[in-house]
This record gives sequence, C-alpha cells and structure tokens, in this order.
Amino acid sequence: MTLDNPRLLLSIECAAGLTLTTYLYRAAGFHWGWFFLLFLWPDLAMIGYLANVRFGAQLYNLTHTTTLPLVMAGFAYAQHKSGYLAFALIWMAHITFDRALGYGLKYPTFFKDTHMQRVKS
Repeated sequence: MTLDNPRLLLSIECAAGLTLTTYLYRAAGFHWGWFFLLFLWPDLAMIGYLANVRFGAQLYNLTHTTTLPLVMAGFAYAQHKSGYLAFALIWMAHITFDRALGYGLKYPTFFKDTHMQRVKS
C-alpha cells in the first residue's frame, strides 16, 4: 500500500468507519429491518438537483456531511434516546459507505465534481 494516494487512504478510512458503525448498530441490538429500510434515505437529497445544481449540491451536502449524524449520536447517547442513536448510526453508515466508494461532497459546478474526485461515468 502506498501512503501517497489520498483517494485510497480516504476509501480505507471510510471502509473502517462503515465497519465500526455497523458493528455499533449490531452491538446495540437495533433491528436490521430499519437499517436496510433507512440506509439510502440521505440520497433522497438528490431531488434538489431538479431545482438546480447549486441547490442540489447544498441539499446533498447537508445530508452527506458527518457533522449532523455525529451531533445526533452524541445527543442520543447523552439523553438515552435509542431511536435517535439507531438513526444516527444508519446515517453514518450510509455516508461512510458512499465515501468508501469514492463519492464525496458535491461542488455546485456539476454533480460528479466531489471533494474526493471527479466521478467517472
């Protein structure tokens, strides 16, 4: 493995994040049905691209940044709100899955322009 390939390192890092979030989900005893039902919900934000590229990128980025699910997980843990914790873990699993595949936050120029790479068709 080469340490001068940021794209590869980011993918490995996010695959580890996906592994951790799914492990925590299982360890907490949450139901897998909810996991599979809600796993793709952040991608509904792509509907914003129907309005225009800028709005689409903003909405997509809002649902694909790790900040919100991490804050939700912290709140859920502190307040003993297991439903919120389950949702936050599913959300984080989706984000880390996307990033492991090379899909990053979007620039407002074009859907395939991401912070990780320009996605090839």
